[in-house]
Amino acid sequence: MVLIQLTIFFFIIYVLESLTIIAQSSFMVAVLGRRWMQVKRLSSVEMILISLGICHFCLQWTSVLCNFGSYFNYNYTLWNIAIIWEFTNILTFWLTSLLAAFYCVKISSFTHPIFLWLRWRILRLVPWLLVGTLILSCVAVIPSVIRNRKLKQLITMKHLPGNSTWTERFHLFEQYFFKVQTMGVLLVPFLLFLASMVLVMASLIRHREQMQQHNSGHCNSSTQAHRTALKSLATFFIVFTSYFLILVIQLVIKVFDNGSLYWLWEVIIYALISIHSTSLMLSSPTLKRVLKMKGWGPEAT
Repeated sequence: MVLIQLTIFFFIIYVLESLTIIAQSSFMVAVLGRRWMQVKRLSSVEMILISLGICHFCLQWTSVLCNFGSYFNYNYTLWNIAIIWEFTNILTFWLTSLLAAFYCVKISSFTHPIFLWLRWRILRLVPWLLVGTLILSCVAVIPSVIRNRKLKQLITMKHLPGNSTWTERFHLFEQYFFKVQTMGVLLVPFLLFLASMVLVMASLIRHREQMQQHNSGHCNSSTQAHRTALKSLATFFIVFTSYFLILVIQLVIKVFDNGSLYWLWEVIIYALISIHSTSLMLSSPTLKRVLKMKGWGPEAT
């Protein structure tokens, strides 16, 4: 009885989180899309943010469809939806890494020729980098498409004699290649994000040391920019690390089913997504200004 009550409780929390994330992502896309229509252009950061808003919207809807559809045994339909979820999940990782790398290039004070070249070219590169993340995500999801097709064949042929060898080979493929590939496609953008965060922190420490040497007792705009970026990146780091650990646990241990533990896990995952969306909205002056006009945002200091 207690487990049933916990399951219902976590399920209700998951539904509320889903509605929140859908509302947040819809708000981001609507505000930035309206600005795009009005001024006929978006800044580089706003391009990344509107892409992340679309990804969060699709990610949450596919999660809802998968979780609700699992109770009606729509296996073939759910496999197709799961592919969309995996694609948007990978794309979200790449876009967040791209946002972290953009902060790193624009804010860091390194004078290495590579950084100077990137700082000069980054505004022109962002649209092409967005296209690149889309292509990378499409390529990364191809093994999952092949896996689902083979699963359909396996279910169709499972009652036929002489298929045990083929079935064993497929399970070996799924156990080793697919799990490694799934973790690998998320590990690469995570490492890119981690490197960007470390470089921004190193730049902030270096900048503070220079200020102390010049006996500067006040915080200038550069230091404030570093602090703002670090707050956003810290939130991104929590989301990325939690996501990666969740995937490792799910792929390796497989301890969760459709009971209370499963819904608790879903609540944790999408609570982080909601925090991520909130951080994204507060990092954009355009979104922050609209929130303040609606009376939903923090007061300016």
